[in-house]
Amino acid sequence: MKWSEITIHTTNEAIEPISNILHEAGASGVVIEDPFELIKEREDQFGEIYQLNPDDYPEEGVLVKAYLPINSFLGETVESIKENINNLVLFNIDIGLNKVSIMEVNEEEWATAWKKYYHPVKISEKFTIVPTWENYTPVHTDELIIELDPGMAFGTGTHPTTVLCIQALERIVKKEDIVIDVGTGSGVLSIAAAMLEAKSVLALDLDEVAVRSAKLNIKLNKVHEVTTVRQNNLLSGINEQADVIVANILAEVIVRFTDDVYRLLHKDGYFIASGIILQKKEEVKEAIIASGLEIIETVQMEDWVSITAQKRTNE
Repeated sequence: MKWSEITIHTTNEAIEPISNILHEAGASGVVIEDPFELIKEREDQFGEIYQLNPDDYPEEGVLVKAYLPINSFLGETVESIKENINNLVLFNIDIGLNKVSIMEVNEEEWATAWKKYYHPVKISEKFTIVPTWENYTPVHTDELIIELDPGMAFGTGTHPTTVLCIQALERIVKKEDIVIDVGTGSGVLSIAAAMLEAKSVLALDLDEVAVRSAKLNIKLNKVHEVTTVRQNNLLSGINEQADVIVANILAEVIVRFTDDVYRLLHKDGYFIASGIILQKKEEVKEAIIASGLEIIETVQMEDWVSITAQKRTNE
């Protein structure tokens, strides 16, 4: 079978919305080539444990790659992708060079292209992300392994926004906590919360592909007994109270439901928000504070920020 590799030269800010556009167009997964990976410190305990080829990375900006089957509708699909990416400027998202290129690859090259980017990565004190095809032996007895198949959808859990969320969950989630994961994508944050012994986890996403992907990954990691996946628009119609609400989505989306976060959090409950490009940090902080939450931590990794807030009331 023949596949078409579509590559978009863009910015860090546009990675997540463009990834969503590609998934909605039928891509089975997305590869991110960010030159920052070439200069990232790898000596510390969270360093990645493999070598990268500089030839795979652009000199500036980032490359977002996806693979689409070659069929009679490919032309229309590509044009739709281009149009949807161009429309991102209406939401004040910087799409950078926005150069789109396409090349044909065969099935063997497609499979190899996926796997060369993904290796076991230790992303926090406890968690290591491992692709399903890799054999990995835990280094420590208390190490928590999350297995993911990048071909399913929505990334591998090693993007800075996801890493920031998992590190925050590790600091905050306590045994028997109730957790809600808004915009779950691959389900990686829900898996992490369940592995931290949360009593129950509710994973929400509007995208049908994400819901299917999350269900598969959650079952793969054997946390399906405490984790429920539901198709839902943010927190609309949700009434379950939670000790922790986590959201790794665009800043423009986060500011739309901070009032719902306040409504659903137990007293002293926590809100972890990520997916926030540095330039949008203040906008998100203002929305969180306006909803009545108190910001207790802001952490930056590369050009991305996570914000942790708490509901401190006498209710």
